[in-house]
Amino acid sequence: QARVRELKLFNVETLAVMDAKHLAFPDNFFDAVVAQYVITAVPDPEATLDDFIRVLKPGGELILVNHIGAESGPRRIFELAFAPIARRLGWRPEFPWARLANWAAKHGGVTLAERRPTPPLGHFSLIRYRKG
Repeated sequence: QARVRELKLFNVETLAVMDAKHLAFPDNFFDAVVAQYVITAVPDPEATLDDFIRVLKPGGELILVNHIGAESGPRRIFELAFAPIARRLGWRPEFPWARLANWAAKHGGVTLAERRPTPPLGHFSLIRYRKG
């Protein structure tokens, strides 16, 4: 709130602090949920994703921007070497795509609309799910 005042961020209407896996919003409330750099930082990513979907209206989109671990190649080797340092910072550099795919299949009612790497070097991914 201090930053909002200090930087005169008049576009920020309200701020709320809450647990990402227990959002204080009703079911089917939002047209879109955008979570940037969240999924690999929360203690329970699947429960967090479940609550994101809960607050989405049918037809709404969950938009994630996150680091997804490389499945092979030099980037995977680097990520595995960097993992001990990253974990101390609260990151999961090896977070696999399969974890998101398994969550979506188990959850049901969500479909993958898009998955694409973003610059630089595809280190981060834009992932869009649609609530059925």
